[in-house]
Amino acid sequence: MSRDGVLVLGEALIDLVPEPGRPEALRAQSGGAPANVATGLARLGTPVSFAGTLGGDAFARSIERRLTDAGVDLSLCGRSPLPTTLAVADPGPEGTAYHFHTDRTATFQLPDRTADVPRFGAVYVGGLAAVVEPAASVVAATARTAARGGLLAVDPNVREDRTLATGTHLGVLRALCEAAHLVKASDEDLTRLWPGRDPDASCRELAHEGRLVVMTRGARGSTAYTAAGAVVTVPAAPVDVVNTIGAGDAFMAAVLSWLAAESWRLDPPADRAEAMLGHASQVAASVCGRPGTEPSAPAAR
Repeated sequence: MSRDGVLVLGEALIDLVPEPGRPEALRAQSGGAPANVATGLARLGTPVSFAGTLGGDAFARSIERRLTDAGVDLSLCGRSPLPTTLAVADPGPEGTAYHFHTDRTATFQLPDRTADVPRFGAVYVGGLAAVVEPAASVVAATARTAARGGLLAVDPNVREDRTLATGTHLGVLRALCEAAHLVKASDEDLTRLWPGRDPDASCRELAHEGRLVVMTRGARGSTAYTAAGAVVTVPAAPVDVVNTIGAGDAFMAAVLSWLAAESWRLDPPADRAEAMLGHASQVAASVCGRPGTEPSAPAAR
């Protein structure tokens, strides 16, 4: 694996999503923010290794096929006879809510890959694994290692569900953002993490401390905040929306892929930041325009 590659640490699970026009009928599709990011990176041509744990059921075999078909390296992946975590999606007018079934599953039995961190150009963490034990302790240790001697990329991907200890996990996610070199977060994530503060102010503060921060606003576009003080906004790529599940993960994969091609420069000038956001918006739109979570690369960068 090249030093330019990305180590993605976290969960690969199964989303149960309503069939179009039949909300009572649920369809199983591979998901989990880290697994989506890993798949997106591979489909965009960036070397990526996924360090999650796959279970011993048919769902895990389906997840493995998805990852390997995309070109994701699974040599650092853990294996377990336990079943796969299920996330029951509940799409609504204000976004998609989830109800998670995590008890006694393989998904959060993450392998310790801290020793492998120096092999990679960047380490991505985020999603449920950052807040669900025993995975959260592994994520925290890996993030500390990447923050000290590499490039740590964080997408807090805040989830709210009765199965999660909300007060605790918000503090964990805030700490990860503050340790990161690159933060990508939605405006909704930022409002939940720092309630009572304008998301723009949170981004400016994080960037002022030396980070590259990217905020997404769904159909209202995205904004990049650089350590040098530049603030660049681009509109969302136009698309007839069929699905929004996985769009944020595709956006994150596109940002990481772009930065890998730019030798991990986290202080881009305004024109390059604008180009990065435009590229990521097009990749996210490729997910929104059809069912499923598989992104495709724009015709030209």
